[in-house]
Amino acid sequence: MAEMKPGTRLKSVVCSGEAMVVKAPEGDLVLTCGGVPMSTEAEVTVDASQANEEHMYDCLIGKRYVNEEETIELLCVKAGEGSFGVDGNMLMGKETKKLPSSD
Repeated sequence: MAEMKPGTRLKSVVCSGEAMVVKAPEGDLVLTCGGVPMSTEAEVTVDASQANEEHMYDCLIGKRYVNEEETIELLCVKAGEGSFGVDGNMLMGKETKKLPSSD
């Protein structure tokens, strides 16, 4: 897959999941959903039979997903049945930060 930059929209080819790149390192990356590379095309044909069952944990709309080093961050813009990953490793949900009280 090509170099990713913030704002790039990606669609899963194994489920209805879609993501937007929020942060990405330099260089080429292979971003996946359900263990299969995602597409930047506007129209994709969804074929769930291609999915890797070990990578089928729901992605939730509005949730941010990062790698362990937090060098890549995706925002789920459409929920799906697959999990986001990069270069064969699944991304994990980013913890939300508590905001200070405004008393």
